[in-house]
Amino acid sequence: MLRYKKITLLSISICNKTFRNKLALQQAKEVYKDSLLFPDRNLSIHRSMSGSAKKPRTDNMSVRKIGTHNGTFHCDEVLACFFLRQLPEYKNAEIVRTRDPAKLAECDIVVDVGGKFDPKTHRYDHHQRTFSESYHSLCPEKPWVTKLSSAGLVYLHFGRRLLSQLTQLKEDDQQLEVLYDKEVDAVDNGISQSEGEARYSVSTTLSSRVGYLNPRWNSKSQDTEEGFKKALALVGEEFLDRLDFYKSSWLPARAVVQEAVKQRHKVDPSGEVMMFSQGGCPWKEHLFALEKELQVETPIKFILYPDQNGHWRIQCVPAGLNTFQNRVSLLEEWRGIRDEALSELSGIKECIFVHAAGFIGGNKTQEGALEMARRTLQAFAQCTAANGKS
Repeated sequence: MLRYKKITLLSISICNKTFRNKLALQQAKEVYKDSLLFPDRNLSIHRSMSGSAKKPRTDNMSVRKIGTHNGTFHCDEVLACFFLRQLPEYKNAEIVRTRDPAKLAECDIVVDVGGKFDPKTHRYDHHQRTFSESYHSLCPEKPWVTKLSSAGLVYLHFGRRLLSQLTQLKEDDQQLEVLYDKEVDAVDNGISQSEGEARYSVSTTLSSRVGYLNPRWNSKSQDTEEGFKKALALVGEEFLDRLDFYKSSWLPARAVVQEAVKQRHKVDPSGEVMMFSQGGCPWKEHLFALEKELQVETPIKFILYPDQNGHWRIQCVPAGLNTFQNRVSLLEEWRGIRDEALSELSGIKECIFVHAAGFIGGNKTQEGALEMARRTLQAFAQCTAANGKS
């Protein structure tokens, strides 16, 4: 019995030692990761680990500081500050809004002010005359050439950790390859979305809504602190909502679209009609990407899917992601016609409508929607052949 107890105690001791070693290894990994970001903190971190117990934070101990400019705020630096606040090391960081070089020098990281871009010292400004960096210039494997703002710089250097922290996905997970929305960078750097004067303006973009939170020119109080806090909450809520959409809806849709592309010849021998068993799937970005990846020779022209009423929709594939032009639009003579009049005109039973712009239509049955696509493709082929002869 005594021998048995000794063996048991020895086993427990070995297990405890193994657990401590694993814990120490995990702590070492964390220290190493943090040391890459904060090389000046290596010594203090090592000392805190070597002690017998972690000392509690006191009021005299420094809190990390994020520096940015004061005065009128923009979506750019507000979003950059939000990004940083999502990381463990900046979770409780104080945001110091100033243009005083001495106060900025005391900050652990500075965004959108200071006239310096230096990742080694965590300075991320983009206003200096010499700055022209883009995602492509800093990461040649990335195609985006829009000049980066401070939010873009922060996202480029911390984005994968940020997404990993928020989604609980590993940093090397392919699902983290969510495209960076360049809208903030383009607006902040004064890059127009179109050549010449735009036909209309959009006043409800995220950048615009952040701007509206600044004091009006004739307001009695010109204090921007309260508005900055509201802007921080606004961009945070919007970013998290979009991230949830990409993770929970957009990414799973890729597999659905990919399967539909592969099965398209079963829908119609032309391979130009694709079908979903359920509506609402965000398919456009995935379709354009998959056509390239799968080397689809004949571009897909129409998408069929059921609507919420159990009827079927036929939707035209656009010529690009940011255009209202279609690869092939539904027949001109059908546009704006509905129900029985449309069925009589087209010779297709159970028609519901064709939009006046010709980009979408409806039929009560799957067969009817497919026939609308086939008739349109036939007419398009005849028109193309006639134009070729002429």
